This record gives sequence, structure tokens and C-alpha cells, in this order.
Amino acid sequence: MEERILKKHTAKTFNTAAVCVPTLHYMADISDKIARIVSELIEPGCYFTINRARQYGKTTLLSRLAEKLQERYYVISISFEGTDDIFTSAQNLVNGFLRLTARELCRTGISPGLLAEWKTPVDAPLELVQLDERITALCGQADKEIILMIDEVDRCAGHELFLTFLGLLRDKYIRRANGKDATFKSVILASVYDVKNLKLKMRPEAGSHYNSPWNVAVDFDIDMNLSPAEIAGMLQDYENDHCLGIDIPWLSRQLYEYTSGYPYLVSRICQLIDRKVQAETDTVRQAACWSPPGFLQAIKQLLITPCTLFDDINKNLDLYPELNQVIRDILLHGASYPYLISDNATQLGVRFGYFKNENGKLAVSNQIFETYLYDMYIMYDMRTKPEHSMAKQGTLEKTDFLRDGFLDMDKVIARFKARYDFLYSEQGWSFTEENGRFLFLTFLKPIINGVGNYYVEARTRDLTRTDVVVDYLGRQYIIELKIYRGKAYQEEGMEQLCRYLDHYGQDKGWLVSFCFHKSREKKTDIRQLQYSDKTIMEAVL
Repeated sequence: MEERILKKHTAKTFNTAAVCVPTLHYMADISDKIARIVSELIEPGCYFTINRARQYGKTTLLSRLAEKLQERYYVISISFEGTDDIFTSAQNLVNGFLRLTARELCRTGISPGLLAEWKTPVDAPLELVQLDERITALCGQADKEIILMIDEVDRCAGHELFLTFLGLLRDKYIRRANGKDATFKSVILASVYDVKNLKLKMRPEAGSHYNSPWNVAVDFDIDMNLSPAEIAGMLQDYENDHCLGIDIPWLSRQLYEYTSGYPYLVSRICQLIDRKVQAETDTVRQAACWSPPGFLQAIKQLLITPCTLFDDINKNLDLYPELNQVIRDILLHGASYPYLISDNATQLGVRFGYFKNENGKLAVSNQIFETYLYDMYIMYDMRTKPEHSMAKQGTLEKTDFLRDGFLDMDKVIARFKARYDFLYSEQGWSFTEENGRFLFLTFLKPIINGVGNYYVEARTRDLTRTDVVVDYLGRQYIIELKIYRGKAYQEEGMEQLCRYLDHYGQDKGWLVSFCFHKSREKKTDIRQLQYSDKTIMEAVL
């Protein structure tokens, strides 16, 4: 009995808080990324910043990197989180830095004499000069080269002394390159913001500054998204422990498709399946939790459960209206923006992990973020436009759309058309063309809420076409929403929908066409068509 309890207590789990530890947590094997960092950045002696969005695995990466590097170097790994007080004066900065790093040096086995000299407090004046001399003595006399890692550096980026500290590290780097000094082999900073381009406000009267003395740092271009193969490795580790018969190739592809490899989202979905979905399932059927119904249940739980990542989205969109508007334009109106990092809204979206470069165009980075943002905009519409709310009608009629427990998409489309014609057929053309497809999602959301999920397929979203994929109790429904542009274009749309149905292994799809021609050359009705080997329900509004 004690043996079984101990095994359960020490079993590995999926982790979404702080650092991941291989012996305690299921995690992707990132050894290839670590090897690239070592060979391309550490061994040449580069200084660099790992700037990625929150909960992107930066702290875990630093931890794994430190383990790898300590075979050859002395590694000092510290964090500036919760250290605002050390930036109140030069003396506090120097002594605080010495204390933080001395703790780490104690673990390295460095010479006791060097350690004692390093951690001796400094006195005013010329504290920074003394720190300069201490670094020279430590790095010049140690029997191994020393790596300095600092996590959460943007927590103190608003302090002027932080720039002074970076300037000291930069100057020593330059002097070392000229053979005039000894200093750290490599300095690695981790932050959300790019330390080379921080927007700093030093004093109320000083205004904002973009300059940073970190211009010696090289670009960090290692892809930190988890690949399908890396996700599969993590799932295999779990399968080896639990023997559930998980279809690992399928699940790793699904996780990647929904998250684009965002580390937190991948681990969180697996964590929800493991903890919540399985907990609500009979032990005999737990293997099914890792198949489509369980996976979709975890997606639903993810989207309705508060977390700091979603809290950050709400906060950042409130703080940056320009960013909010660009996302609305892309998602709701099919706007196409070039991926220009010189644009302020693009910079913000990339920094926070909301945008990616998709063939030179700006795109929302993953389907989870897209769905969360759609839901947020739908809720806003319900609050601010109650007299035109399609969501209200969908809520009232929700139970009418079920047949044998499953979603009757034919009826959903028919009722949406009737409601749309009643509320909006006489609206101005420009209003309807911009908002028609969003109205459908507004109508759909409360109908599937609590049971199903939906997402908008980014590859087909533009000003004339959008594909919506609805997952409901393990069944998928593919709906194409189009602006009617004439018969030839409609024929092309049929072919596109059929190809997309093939991709999802479906025999039936739905085509919703918004006709804005005042001549109404296309009759507004609903009809069932056989196209190729597919059944298509077409609704023209």
C-alpha cells in the first residue's frame, strides 16, 4: 500500500506554473534548441536577450540551459523579479547584485577565496567602479569562464540605474573584445520586452526614451514554439507511464494546430485532459479522454477558465487601443495588413505573442487566441448593441437546434437567415458587408456555448471568404461564409468548400452567401445541392 501511495505522490504531472523540472513534469524535449543556443551564441561569447511573450517557457529554457552549461562553465542564474529596491541607489544596486550572484556562486564550487572577495559589500563612493573591478577579478582569476543569466529584467526596466548597469556590462564586453579586460563569457537576459528597444520613463519630467545601452547584444532567433515532434515526445512520456493507447501522431498535430506550439497552451490543454476531463470520466474510458471528444472538452475548459494569460490579453487591449483595433480589423472585417515590425501595433502584438508572420501578412498567432478574442468581441457586442444582438436570439432558441442530442446545423443556418433578413435586410450595404459574418458568429456562440467550440480557419479568412469550424460533442461542422461576387466566383467557392471538407473527412458542408447586389441577381433562399461527392446546404442572404 505504501509503495502505491508513494508512486502516486511522486508521479509526474503537466505543469503550467513557473519552471518545469524533467523529473517532476511532463515536458517537451528542447535539447535541440539548447544545443543551438550553446553552439551559436554561448561558445562565440555573445550577449543576447531572450524576449518572448509571457508564459512562453523562458524560465524553463534558462533552467535547462544552465544545467547544460555547468558542465563546462560557472553559471550564475538570477532573477530581477521583486528586486525594485536594489535600484533605488547605486550602492543598493551593487550590493544587491553581489548578494544575488554570491548565492549562486556558492553552488558552483568556485574558489572560496574568490567567493569571499566577491561578496564583500562595497562602500560609497564609486560603487559601480568597484563592481567593475570585482567582475574583472572574478572572471580573470576563475578557473572556468563564467556565464551570467538574468531573468525578468523588464521588471526593473523603468529605473535609470538599470540602464547604467547594462552600460557597465556593455563597456566591459567592448574592452574584452579589445583585449583590455576580463568579464563574463556571455550575458543572457530574459524578458517580455526587447531590452535593446525598451520604452523607458526615467523621471516624470524626462519623457519617454527608447535608447538602450544593450546594443552589443545579438538577435535571438531560436524558435521557442514547440514543434509537433517535440509535443509528440512529451505525449509519449505520458503514454509510457499510463499506457492508455493515445493516438500520439493525431493528438500532437491537433495540439499544434490549435496552439501553434505556444508552450503554455500546449501544456495547459494536456493538463486539463489529465486533471479535469479524466476526473469526470469512468476509469475504464479514460483513454477516450485523449481522443477528439476529450480534447475538445479540454479546449472548452481552457477558454472558460480564468488564467493570467487571458487576463494579460484583456489588460493589453485596454492599454493599447491601436493594437485592439488592428486585431478587430483582422478578425471581424478580414483586413489584410503587411507584417511590418516598424509599425507600433505590430511590435506590440508580436511582443505579447498575439501576432505571427504568415506569408508576409499579419495574422493572429493561434486558434486559441482567435477564439478567445472572438468571444470577447461577441460579448462586447451583446453589451453595447442589445437592440441588434443576434446573440440574444441564439440564446432564446438554443434548445431548438438540438436533434438526438447533436447540433442540427441545417436549422441553425435557416434560423440565422430568417433572423438576419428580419433585422438587417434593410440596413446600409456597407454596414452589412463588414459585419455579416461576425453576426453569424454572434448568433452561433450562445447556441454551442457550454458544449461545443468553434474557430475561424485563418488560411481562408479574407474580405470575401471565411471558413468556420464548429466542434460539438465530437462532431465537426464546416461552414463557409462568403460575400457573393457572381456565379463564377460562387462556383469556385463550392470547389474550395469541397476541398476543405475532404481535409476534415466530412461529407456535408454549409455555404452562407451574403448578397449585397442591389439588383439581387442571386435569389435569397436555402437549398440543398450535390456537388462532386459532397452535400452542400446553401443559404443566400
